[in-house]
Amino acid sequence: MRSSAHAVISRESSPKIVTIAEKVPPGPSKSTLADVIFGRRLATAEEDEQKIGPVAGVPVLGLDALSSAAYGPEAALTLLLPLGALGLSYIVPLSGIIVAVLLVVYFSYRQTIAAYPNGGGSYTVAKENLGQGAALVAGAALALDYVLNVAVGISAGVGALVSAVPALLPHTLLLCLAILVLLTLVNLRGTRESGLTFLLPTYLFVASLAGILVYGGLRVFAAGGHPVPVEASPVLPVSTETVSLWLVVRAFASGCTAMTGVEAVSNGVPLFRRPTIPNAQRTLTVIIAILVGLLGGIALLARAYGIGATPPGEHGYQSVLSQLACAVIGRGPLYYITMGSVVAVLALSANTSFADFPRLCRVLALDRFLPDTFATRGRRLVFSYGVVVLAVVSGFLLVAFGGVTDRLIPLFAIGAFLAFTISQAGMVAHWRRAGGTGARRSLWINALGATATGITLVVVIVSKFADGAWIAVVVVPLAVFAFARIHRHYRYVGNEVKESRPLDLSRAASPLVVVPVQAWNKLTSRGLRFAIELSPDVRALHIVTQETEDGAPCELARTWETLVVDPARAAGLKAPRLVVRKSTFRQFFAPLIEYIEQLRDEHPDRDVVVIVPDLVVRRWYHALLHNNRGIILKGLLRLRGGPRVVVVNTPFYLT
Repeated sequence: MRSSAHAVISRESSPKIVTIAEKVPPGPSKSTLADVIFGRRLATAEEDEQKIGPVAGVPVLGLDALSSAAYGPEAALTLLLPLGALGLSYIVPLSGIIVAVLLVVYFSYRQTIAAYPNGGGSYTVAKENLGQGAALVAGAALALDYVLNVAVGISAGVGALVSAVPALLPHTLLLCLAILVLLTLVNLRGTRESGLTFLLPTYLFVASLAGILVYGGLRVFAAGGHPVPVEASPVLPVSTETVSLWLVVRAFASGCTAMTGVEAVSNGVPLFRRPTIPNAQRTLTVIIAILVGLLGGIALLARAYGIGATPPGEHGYQSVLSQLACAVIGRGPLYYITMGSVVAVLALSANTSFADFPRLCRVLALDRFLPDTFATRGRRLVFSYGVVVLAVVSGFLLVAFGGVTDRLIPLFAIGAFLAFTISQAGMVAHWRRAGGTGARRSLWINALGATATGITLVVVIVSKFADGAWIAVVVVPLAVFAFARIHRHYRYVGNEVKESRPLDLSRAASPLVVVPVQAWNKLTSRGLRFAIELSPDVRALHIVTQETEDGAPCELARTWETLVVDPARAAGLKAPRLVVRKSTFRQFFAPLIEYIEQLRDEHPDRDVVVIVPDLVVRRWYHALLHNNRGIILKGLLRLRGGPRVVVVNTPFYLT
């Protein structure tokens, strides 16, 4: 139900204090276009109804991690392309190492969820245990990770789509942007609604891909390890390089993108309904269990069926999952169902960022490191400003990189692993300080996690630096610098406006009121009436930009006595004084501002209030037909007037 403007007013014991209680009328209200697009407004009291459980938690917070099974192994195989068929022998051990690191991170984040159930993830852990500097680095790293996750997830989904339908390849970028708009609209409707919307494609993806992996594994077992593909994969190129440690390390670094998204549950713990911590931990367990199974199965079947990567963004490109499905079940109905779910989940994996990025921005905003608007809930109880900013920045990245996943991969893992490392190091400090039963075991788990992710971070930075990772290395410090400057501004403003003394009325002199007037009309009449109510000292300032032919007074001066002075005297009020200033060069704003500055300087003990009559038109495009001098004047007065010049607007609405 939507709130109404009706209110009940009750007076407390003090007659000077009035409490207004909102009255919400029963029954449905008339739907607006915004209600149709974004859903009806939700009251603050309805927040608990928007909480989610583990079933919806997987699509809301797990799509990033689950979808990385599609592009993580492919990213590693792409780096192994120069080895030809020989490169397939490395995908299983590389995936094994990645899974081992993933399990360490999993146990670490289970502990983070229990220790910090209010969310914020790496930022909160670092702030509580490592200091604000480390927290800002973690916040910048997380923000970078979330933005890149949107771009990578959507581009990977479209990449899978054009693999199944090659005719769509020229429209890659347009498809990416269309999916981004759809995700933005869904998430502006609320977290719970996005979870329900993505429930079916998420579990269809898991079921169909798991079915293919199990069936493909049975075929491998039945064929003694050498199955015959239903549809042959593209022939791997001839080896152009010899095996080197550097090449294997780079492949590992690319494959580590399969671990991104693991931190999402710890960042979004407040999204879960009670019992919050167990529900969050169950969700994380389900996500990791599915991801480990998918990564292991894809690596084993890729080697068994001889499936390698194809050059991304080029003619004939086919994703590894598409090749795998063709090899196991052929290009029949089940293939298109599977690839459809892969496309959906890859594209929708950006939903994890849409759930967590606004909450991260809220935490930063509450600590005054981002604008206050990031901490404000929208019509559906989501932090709408964060959702929109994420969509805009991600859209810029998609356009800049042409919507091709492989071009974004080098930037992707750095933010995630930097946040991983800081979070685990923070948890080590937490357990050292907290102590208690099991603290020593927990400390070693987090220490192992920090070591593993820290080494992986170094490997990713070094191996991907020249491929674009340097951008992330530059962006994180710049973001930290921006956070610090924003915080400095808020601290400065807070010091400037802080006041602990009671209201000072010792020098409460009436203000000088100036009303700019052009001619006698209803706008002028309304402005002067309001000015007289404010102060007995009113000046009506008329700027003459054109001389009369005979040098006679202007029309307003000739009729001033009749229209203004006589009615004021009859009412027992002091009449406003008409001040006429001629403008030699037909200027309007310059002489007006000069007069107000002159009044301000001549009366240092009084405020100068400028009443700006303003015409309000019924249609926005009608404003193009008027000079809008009021808007310009208000801007100039705020820039040049100083602290003792107050601007008041008196709107006149056209009927």
